[in-house]
Amino acid sequence: MSGTGNEFISRLLLEHRLVDVESLAKAEEARGQRQERGLVETLLDMGLMEEKRYLAAFGSILGLDVLESLPLDDVDLNLLKLVPITWARENSVLPIRRDDDRIVAAISNPLNLSIVDDLKALFGARVEIVLASNDVVEDGINQAYQRLTGLEGTASAVFGDDENDLEKAAADLEESSRDLLDVTDEAPVIRLVNSILGQAVKERVSDIHIEPFEKLLSVRFRKDGILREVLRPPKRFQASITSRIKIMGNLNIAEKRLPQDGRIRRVVAGKEIDVRLSSVPTSFGERLVLRILDKSSTILDLTDLGFDGDKLKVMHELITRPHGIILVTGPTGSGKTTTLYACLTRINTPDKNILTVEDPVEYQINGIGQVHVNTKIGLTFASGLRAFLRQDPDVILIGEIRDRETAEIAVQASLTGHLVFSTLHTNDASSAFTRLVDMGIEPFLIASSVLATVAQRLVRVVCRECRERYEPSRGELETLGIDRIRPEDTFYRAVGCPACSMTGYSGRNAIYEILKVEDQVRELVMKSADASEIKRMAMSLGMRTLRQDGVDKVRRGITTAEEVMRVTQGDDE
Repeated sequence: MSGTGNEFISRLLLEHRLVDVESLAKAEEARGQRQERGLVETLLDMGLMEEKRYLAAFGSILGLDVLESLPLDDVDLNLLKLVPITWARENSVLPIRRDDDRIVAAISNPLNLSIVDDLKALFGARVEIVLASNDVVEDGINQAYQRLTGLEGTASAVFGDDENDLEKAAADLEESSRDLLDVTDEAPVIRLVNSILGQAVKERVSDIHIEPFEKLLSVRFRKDGILREVLRPPKRFQASITSRIKIMGNLNIAEKRLPQDGRIRRVVAGKEIDVRLSSVPTSFGERLVLRILDKSSTILDLTDLGFDGDKLKVMHELITRPHGIILVTGPTGSGKTTTLYACLTRINTPDKNILTVEDPVEYQINGIGQVHVNTKIGLTFASGLRAFLRQDPDVILIGEIRDRETAEIAVQASLTGHLVFSTLHTNDASSAFTRLVDMGIEPFLIASSVLATVAQRLVRVVCRECRERYEPSRGELETLGIDRIRPEDTFYRAVGCPACSMTGYSGRNAIYEILKVEDQVRELVMKSADASEIKRMAMSLGMRTLRQDGVDKVRRGITTAEEVMRVTQGDDE
């Protein structure tokens, strides 16, 4: 709250003899620099003001009723279904009932009248506020939501199989358009949002995009790296759908001008799902993207990811080294973090102290200390890394090297006996060295600390249910760099069936380019050679490029030529 606002509140408190000047001074001193902590909350917490008298005074000023207890038997549980309990607790608000075209809700902070706007947007109705003490409201929230849980069972019941049918949910929404326009029943919107989430989890979708355009609203799923449209809800329900999702993610539904980030936790079909929510304002409304993380997913082994044969041996030798840096490179969404998790899982033993600093922590691994970056409070990759060095680690994972400071500390850590894993955004393995030089790291330090760089891409796996074997043409073989077909080669093309949602692909596999820093490569790095020169030297020493690894997976029938060409466009063979 602004200084002017605090002065006004202070004057009111003094005029109504709720506090004295000395108490105000003590509260202001206790608040210090924590301006997000309200003056009234501080006074109440310190026992410098009596809550009962405070509520009575402000109830009189604002013309609001003050209740000693809440009519919990009258609480409409259907209203609670629209309000996450975490949001209710954070704002100390409990919706009680719907009277005709208005909602009656209890709050404990009469100065938090912005909550009225949020409730109006959520319920689409006038809101009448009553006041009650914080303890009374908190107790009411606990009891009311316990009744709701007892009525509906576990959270997974909300996402039952009967609500996974998007077409049925959309049809219900259309049929109830009259009620929705009158905003007397928003249950169809809830069913539709639940259905979108349920269907996405069922199909193992990674992202949900809800995009407003001038005359339509589009819902798209990203599966195996490819976006496809699954639904076009009626444009007139855009605001209701957006508000419902923002409430689930604890976002400010009244703020439509600024980007916001939130988090949704749900149990869907028995799985614990963590959804990262991002809201961005556009010309035609707010665009929402939901990234789905399945918390029950097991961390894959390196062999499951696409490492086999010589590549697996090289990786195992690298990740069991006592010190040095291993960098995994590639664009966003190429599976770098998954590969690093698989590496840590392989070496995660009781005799090793493994620490990670990530943004965000995507999956929890037993036996490993994981820290989430929070730049708002100064917890960056660099500061977290400095703290780690005082925690006696054997292995450190840095989610991403983004700046010179983080890179310098990573190099220092590796040179003082730690094994360091991290990621970089570069196109291939050899470009990682020039990227570090561009950050300001001395070439001799890079050459001394980096053990290997690993570039990777994800290719879709051809669906086993509908794949079709074929004989590639001469032109296709030349494009792939294949001079002859071996007897063991098996080429498949994608067809499409209901099992793979008619895409022809199901699941993904990684292709890799492992550049191990041998003496010859180390000399080039120390001379600040460019990426292409380093790559040529690595290839002469036996490194297989992304394209070559992809072609190998085409010949083994894992993926298709089209997929490999799609993800390796622009890469040298």
